[in-house]
Amino acid sequence: MREYITGVTCIYVPVNNVYESIQWYQKNLGYQPASTERIEPGMTTAVLNVPDQNGDLPSPGLRQVVPALFLHKSDEEGGRLRFSWSLDQDRPHAIACFISPRIEELLERFKNNGVNIIGERVTSGPNITFADPDGNLWEVWRP
Repeated sequence: MREYITGVTCIYVPVNNVYESIQWYQKNLGYQPASTERIEPGMTTAVLNVPDQNGDLPSPGLRQVVPALFLHKSDEEGGRLRFSWSLDQDRPHAIACFISPRIEELLERFKNNGVNIIGERVTSGPNITFADPDGNLWEVWRP
């Protein structure tokens, strides 16, 4: 069978302040700037990646395992990453789910850093739903 899709390379994330969002994603999720551009106030776009176990950032390829985050300055009217779902009693739902082998440590980091934790639940493993400072909803799950 022919492969037409082999992975997800990026998720476009609307934010109010790219510079501050870079710091938030670094501090809370371990994402790092992928480019050699100067990270400075007033920037309007940035690419973030998750380093591997050696601290190396992945290069784009045909089998992207962890998608890069492309932060883009966007007004509130541009929307945020979330949707309502009747199975969640029409509460806002996350648009994507990260995987973490150390979800308990991540939850503790979130609490220490004042991350807006929306909820915790167990499906086929523990899940945490949380929001970034712009209201983009994410989940993290441990299989």
